[in-house]
Amino acid sequence: MDLGLLYSGGKDSTLAALFLDDFYDVTLVTGHFGVTDDWRHARETADRIGFEFDRLELDRAVAEEAATTIREDGFPRNGIQQVHVHALERLAADGYDAIADGTRRDDRVPTVSRAQAQSLEDRHDVDYVAPLSGFGRAAVDRLVESTLEVTVGPSEEIRRADYEAELRAIIADEEGTEAIEDLFPAHEQTYVTDVRQPHSGI
Repeated sequence: MDLGLLYSGGKDSTLAALFLDDFYDVTLVTGHFGVTDDWRHARETADRIGFEFDRLELDRAVAEEAATTIREDGFPRNGIQQVHVHALERLAADGYDAIADGTRRDDRVPTVSRAQAQSLEDRHDVDYVAPLSGFGRAAVDRLVESTLEVTVGPSEEIRRADYEAELRAIIADEEGTEAIEDLFPAHEQTYVTDVRQPHSGI
């Protein structure tokens, strides 16, 4: 069965890909709005770890709306959630038998509720899979440490292909880089550079 996994090049979505690889024909799919070419970072990692890769063009208007939400809220959570829901909808309509993401049990954002997952499945005749949904952060970190080569650093410095990077670019273009510091709390991001060892399941 063909599965499209929303992919940023970070540790969570990469670990999700390794979990799913024994059961599906996995394509790593990076959603982008055409704001930056950061999707190339995800393609580099996908190539390095041996997965098919595709880009998913998202609606720029959704990114603009999410950026407005972030400015109005004063924090990024709801804007990022808007974008993730949109990306899942687009991916679900893209012809895969199943779709997936790297959301964990204790993620604050993005999240997918049972009702949202069921609605996606019913409307698009697709299976939604969240292989890390039973794992907390500590468990994920232990698996990552033994399985992946990862670069970790401040969000603004790490090469990545997630929604936040393009939302930051939109806001910075409209209001300057100072607004980014006010709206996005300092946090670390990850970028996977390789798999430590061949895997046959984790």
